[in-house]
Amino acid sequence: MPVPRGELSAAVVNVLRTAPPTRTPLPHPGNADPYGDDLQLALHICYELHYQSFHAVDSAWEWDPDLLRFRAAIEQPFLDALRDSVAGGSDVQQEIRALLVSPADDSGIADYLLAEGDHEQLREFFVHRSIYHHKEGDPHAWVIPRLRGQEKASLVAVEFDEFGGGRGDRIHAQLYVNLMAAAGLNTEYLHYLDAVPAPMLAIVNMMSLFGLHREHRGALVGHLAAAEITSSPGARRMIAALERLGAAPECLIFYAEHVEADAVHEQVMRHDVVANLLAREPGLTESVVLGIQATNLLEDRFSRHTLDSWRAGHSSLRPSTTG
Repeated sequence: MPVPRGELSAAVVNVLRTAPPTRTPLPHPGNADPYGDDLQLALHICYELHYQSFHAVDSAWEWDPDLLRFRAAIEQPFLDALRDSVAGGSDVQQEIRALLVSPADDSGIADYLLAEGDHEQLREFFVHRSIYHHKEGDPHAWVIPRLRGQEKASLVAVEFDEFGGGRGDRIHAQLYVNLMAAAGLNTEYLHYLDAVPAPMLAIVNMMSLFGLHREHRGALVGHLAAAEITSSPGARRMIAALERLGAAPECLIFYAEHVEADAVHEQVMRHDVVANLLAREPGLTESVVLGIQATNLLEDRFSRHTLDSWRAGHSSLRPSTTG
């Protein structure tokens, strides 16, 4: 179990150390920062019960009504904050066109690592992204039974690649495990959860929130479209940074896989998934836009946090070891 970061995360950690049902009232989020460490960790712990869960936690907690009510109470301010922080709208094509345009300035993490980053900062980046890549493809699988027709078939094709095309050693999450091992990092599932601050947790929590709720299926499709469209050019920049820093071949393999696969996924998501989904369910248009914009928002927040920390001369991780 992770170390709590405040009242909300402490409450859920303490509850999960007991047997269900809940015996003590769980707190209300009150004025907790929706993007802050306490609420994001509490939410991440609740969502993890639907993934691999934690050692010695009773599996019955996954569907405990009181814990689900607590999760809903802390989900709402996060969802409200996402909606309040983006422009919204209904022009999906404009959002997609914007994703296809490379940034005019070299302001991203890959650009920093290419220009001036060091090996320890690269390892920090790997630690952050492990929280995402240990689950790569998993949250999106929840949308499959909520789609129909060509959009379902095409999204499953994308997921098939994410899960290695039928080969366990090619699952993208496994390729990231290989990357971490080659970088001298611990490869255990969510080993670095205590070290990773809220900006990265929020990205993963957004995927879980959209995936677990049928009403947000459009937002999850929008998120996946944004991720796949921007992945291939981003992976190319990371390869250049890795080559400059002399990274191990296993690190290059992970990003090379994304250059090739996601270049195809971009087309599939745009033309076969999003277009067909909105032709069948035009009422999901604003939800798809939310998914795209929320993804951009949270990725920008993560990038800004990481680069601000590095430029200030200190670690972007919470006090912990990266060994």
